Amino acid sequence: MMVSSGLGVTRCGDREFRWGERTFIMGVLNLTPDSFSSDGLGSDIDAALAQAKRLIGEGADILDVGGESTRPDSTPISAAEELGRVIPVIEKLAGEVTVPISIDTYKSEVARRALEAGARMINDVWGLRRDPSLAQLAAEWGVPLVIVANQRETIYQEIISEVMASLRKGINLALDAGVAWENVIIDPGIGFGKTLEGNLELIRRLGEVKALSRPILLGTSRKSMIGLVLNLPPDQRLEGTAATIALGIANGADIVRVHEVLQMVRVSRMTDAIVRGIR
Repeated sequence: MMVSSGLGVTRCGDREFRWGERTFIMGVLNLTPDSFSSDGLGSDIDAALAQAKRLIGEGADILDVGGESTRPDSTPISAAEELGRVIPVIEKLAGEVTVPISIDTYKSEVARRALEAGARMINDVWGLRRDPSLAQLAAEWGVPLVIVANQRETIYQEIISEVMASLRKGINLALDAGVAWENVIIDPGIGFGKTLEGNLELIRRLGEVKALSRPILLGTSRKSMIGLVLNLPPDQRLEGTAATIALGIANGADIVRVHEVLQMVRVSRMTDAIVRGIR
């Protein structure tokens, strides 16, 4: 049985994440009109609520709400526009769902308003590089902070050492700002500034990232590396996603961020039975 040890227990809202007991599922709720994965809901609050409830019914342990596209060629939007997309939905969700809500943003203004509206986790795809004050905010609210290794705007030579250095820097920034050790979660950042070969190597060597002694979030769902390998559009990458999820869990992932929750819950449970000895 491969069970994570020494990671502590992370509280997120009313939920506890006991790392190593099983793989947790983060369902994606995109409120963008230009999502790379073709699942953006835009400003349709009713559609967002319906999808959130569907994801929860399928087994999502947490909902990750995002209002700005993170695809490489996307145009950045203002905090005001992002707030207009995410806050009405988070306010609605907070009153109607029981699973915790994560805000996917790198802007402290957006994160603060989201926490006030009911979010209980911050997912920063820039790993505190764009707005380090997110760490102080996470510390102030006592919420988990996901630090992503983002290699955009950088040139790397060796992917594992670069990702480890990026994550280590983010962890130290978070701890120095007062974020509790058990509230730091790390994400190797599949697709964020890596080559196809770099992404594949990251998943293959994900176990080395465990040396940082923090729970690992893996986000491979529908990513371009799957499209490049299989020559398929985003809406046909289910099997490719399943392969990356299974191998990611086998190599140490503790939580997976996915679009197809029902299918990836099944993949995770089967993989957990093999890898962790959990049924």
